[in-house]
Amino acid sequence: MSTDPAAASAAYADLPLTLSEAGTGRPVLVLHGGGGPATVAGLADHLAGTAHTITPVHPGWEGTHRPAWLTGIDDLALAYLNLLRERHLSDVLVVGSSLGGWTAAEMALRDTEGLITGLVLIDAVGVHVETEPITDFFALDARGVAEHSWHDPDRFYLDPADMPADELARRQANMATMRVLAGEPYMHSPTLLSRLGQIRVPALLLWGESDRVVTPAYGAVYAEAFGDGRLEVIRGAGHLPQIEQPEATFALIDEHLRRTSGPLRQR
Repeated sequence: MSTDPAAASAAYADLPLTLSEAGTGRPVLVLHGGGGPATVAGLADHLAGTAHTITPVHPGWEGTHRPAWLTGIDDLALAYLNLLRERHLSDVLVVGSSLGGWTAAEMALRDTEGLITGLVLIDAVGVHVETEPITDFFALDARGVAEHSWHDPDRFYLDPADMPADELARRQANMATMRVLAGEPYMHSPTLLSRLGQIRVPALLLWGESDRVVTPAYGAVYAEAFGDGRLEVIRGAGHLPQIEQPEATFALIDEHLRRTSGPLRQR
């Protein structure tokens, strides 16, 4: 795996992107959620066995630079679309977890060149569902975050009092960036749900059955709104099924990767 700490962009001179790349084959862009790149590291490693994975660190996470103009998920989506164009990539599968899933959907809506040919959204935020409100993540303490995010919260709960000061500072800085990008309106675009029908590429939505940040019922509405959307609920998992149930999650993504590749779609 190679890591480029500051991949320059011709279109965004003030937006160097930190990227990790591995593997060969079909390009797969892997987008992390609010928890940072560690939450998708295992998924990216798995996909690198059969694909060329590109895993950015969102600007402002992990101490990376976020320019003042980058204040929303739509800005992030355009920046990543520009990355695909500059790399001359096509037949791209975009896999996004939580906030990354929202970014993936916004990318597909703006992809006028057909660079993206498949989507995987994992417990994504981004839409407003009247009957299934998104939990106010910023209002939760550490125990509340664990209870809402994991099927087995006791296994993953970390007491902030036991964290080193630098780790606590890192997490707080990441949360501050998430608040800038998705705090108002909270974790959604008011118009995204009504626009998802414009996306015709196959979209696989994976949902942990125990997710209490965004429920499986929320995921069902999300999937139904796509032009070609499908929901798969993963047992024994919460908001990050790629961590709690990696085998089941990876198998579903592998199948979608095969099903949406260019040659297979043309048969």
